[in-house]
Amino acid sequence: MTESATPGNKPKGLPGFLRRSLRTPNANSDDDGIMTSKSTSQIRTTSTPAVESFLEEDELAENTLRRHSEPKALTFEDDDFSGEVREKENGRKDAPQPLQPPSKAPDETAETRAPSSGEKINNHSEEPKQQQPDQSEIKPSKLRRQRSYKERQFESCLDSPVISLTELRQLCWNGIPRYHRAQAWKLLLGYLPTNQQRHSILLKRKRAEYEDSIAQHYDIDDDIRTLQEQETLRQVLVDVPRTAPDVALFRQDRIRAALSRLLYIWACRHPASSYVQGINDLATPFIVVFVREQLYRAEVLSMDDDGEYISDDENDPDYEHSHDAVLEGTLLHHVSDEGMLEIEADCYWCLTNLLAGIQDHYTSDQPGVQRMVMRLEELVTRIDASLSTHLANTGITFVQFAFKWMNCLLLREFSLSPCVERLWDTYLSENGLSSPSSSSLRTGDEYGKRTSITSTTSNNSFQEFHVYVCAAFLCQFSSQLQGMTEFEDIFAFLQTMPTQDWGVVEMEVLLSQAYVLSTLFQGSDAHLANTELIR
Repeated sequence: MTESATPGNKPKGLPGFLRRSLRTPNANSDDDGIMTSKSTSQIRTTSTPAVESFLEEDELAENTLRRHSEPKALTFEDDDFSGEVREKENGRKDAPQPLQPPSKAPDETAETRAPSSGEKINNHSEEPKQQQPDQSEIKPSKLRRQRSYKERQFESCLDSPVISLTELRQLCWNGIPRYHRAQAWKLLLGYLPTNQQRHSILLKRKRAEYEDSIAQHYDIDDDIRTLQEQETLRQVLVDVPRTAPDVALFRQDRIRAALSRLLYIWACRHPASSYVQGINDLATPFIVVFVREQLYRAEVLSMDDDGEYISDDENDPDYEHSHDAVLEGTLLHHVSDEGMLEIEADCYWCLTNLLAGIQDHYTSDQPGVQRMVMRLEELVTRIDASLSTHLANTGITFVQFAFKWMNCLLLREFSLSPCVERLWDTYLSENGLSSPSSSSLRTGDEYGKRTSITSTTSNNSFQEFHVYVCAAFLCQFSSQLQGMTEFEDIFAFLQTMPTQDWGVVEMEVLLSQAYVLSTLFQGSDAHLANTELIR
């Protein structure tokens, strides 16, 4: 007998026959044998209170089971770009959500999601990225980069309240960044003092003094000039149009007028030597460098413009771009008349200081040039006896080709920029360096770098080192010269040396070879004099 149910006494379970009837599949049940809501309602109409209570509990459990068994939407979390799939509910609670593929997740974009290791991504549904500009289309003048170590060294040296000439010469021997070249040359030549506070005062005074010289010597009537002055002026006016004829800058009327004035004034103020052909060539590097300085000051060129600091390699086409702009004269109209007068005055004073050490090159019979040619012949005989013998056998004498090298300091053998500028960086720094034969300790702690521990100076270091440069220059073409047997061929070759494609790299090699020769032979005149032992 079964226990009767009362409202206060819930049955703990159903009788076995009723439990079996509820689990038996029939037309009103689902495929799993679980009663549907329709069959449950029919039972509820005829059941006892105990059955109704049990059905309510069973229906509650069934609904709970159904909720937990429903499929849930999956989405991909892209916060950490790890590709890990995390489970998350989305949408209605009572309906299953479809599984979303990773490429169609609503919160993912091509910019925010990154693939995990080994994951392949289908980019067909991604939005096209914005096309980046081609770097080759960007002009080099718009590119910027940080200053190199060499540039920072120059900035530190030149920004000091009192500039150390010893440190500056050591830096300049290996080449000067073009932005600092004008100031460095003025300091090396003694035009500017080492005290920074005196720069503006001295420049103002020197430039005013030069303006007075123009009024005193140039802007006067020809009737006032002496016959010698008239002849000097005529020679200057003839030579100026011949100066650097292949450089467009020196075909500009403003440049020619400035060059004529400064050469004539220098000749008037130095009557012992007066004007000699070749001095006009020595003024050209100063004009190029100081014109560029004015363009920097007018902000036409900047430290990052026209390839200024784009490349460390000075042979790079970007590096030489601003050189072309200056040498072609296309930027000269940016220089004011006042700036042009400053260029002229600075060129005059720097040329004056340069010629002060080699003035005997331009006096009567030019003994300084003759001495350097003889020394070159002795040096080449010592280091390349076969070349010296070959030149002598074919009738070539050193004075026939080397006189121009000494008189013009190789200016006609190389391009003004960058070759001559790089050559003069070393030449001007040589003026304050002691010779290897001095008692001071001399070291070469870098390739081609020349240093002196003492402050001993040699006024002749510049022209002495030039002889070694000429010797190294000639010996570089030794095999080609010895392969020629005719006088005309050798003479024509020596008059037009094949240096059209030379750049800073070749100049660095040449200067390094000259430095090695100077350490071996400078101060050893006895070895150079005994040339008969070599023959």
